[in-house]
Amino acid sequence: MDNLRKFIENYTSLPADEWNVISECFEKRIIKKDEIVLAEGSICRHLYFVESGLLRFYINKDGDDITKFFTEAPYFFTSQASFNAQKPATENIQAIEQSIVWQITYNQTNELFSLKSWSDFARKITQEVQFFTEEILEDLQTETAEFRYERMLKNNPNLLQRIPLKYLASYFGIAPQSLSRIRKKLATQNRN
Repeated sequence: MDNLRKFIENYTSLPADEWNVISECFEKRIIKKDEIVLAEGSICRHLYFVESGLLRFYINKDGDDITKFFTEAPYFFTSQASFNAQKPATENIQAIEQSIVWQITYNQTNELFSLKSWSDFARKITQEVQFFTEEILEDLQTETAEFRYERMLKNNPNLLQRIPLKYLASYFGIAPQSLSRIRKKLATQNRN
C-alpha cells in the first residue's frame, strides 16, 4: 500500500493515525487483462486506486465501442456519476493490462470524509479529474485526431505502445486505417 499512501501524500499531509484508518478501508484486487471492472447498467460500488496497469473507459453506441479515455497507474478511478449517485453506469471500465488495484466501497469512502486528510485529498483529486475532463472535451471540439495523437506521442509515447490500435483509433474518433496513415505520416516526417 506504499504507492497508495505516497499518491495521497502528493495532495495533502497524511498523519499516521489517519493513514491507519484509511488503509484499513482498502482491499487489494487483481484484475485480469480484458476483464470488465464495471459493466454499463450496473452500479459502481467502489472507488479504485490503480497501483499498476492500464484501464479503458468506453461506451457502447449502436454496437460500437467508443473509448472515452484511459487511466494508467498510479491514479484513482471510478465511474463518477454512477458511484456518486449510486445509479446504473452508462459506461464500461475494462482492464487493458493485468492491473493491481486497491478498492474502497461507497460507504467507506463517505465515512472517511470525517478525516481532514481524506476530505482534502478527495476535493483536490476531484478538481484535477474535472480539469482533465474539461481538457479532453475541449480537445475533442477543437483539435484534429492527428494533433491529439502527435501530442500523446510527445507527452506519453510509452502509453501509445500499450494501447491496442483499435482502442486508440476509437479514442481519437477515427477508423484504425486512418490512425495507421497518421502514424505512417509522422514516422516518415520524423525520419526526414
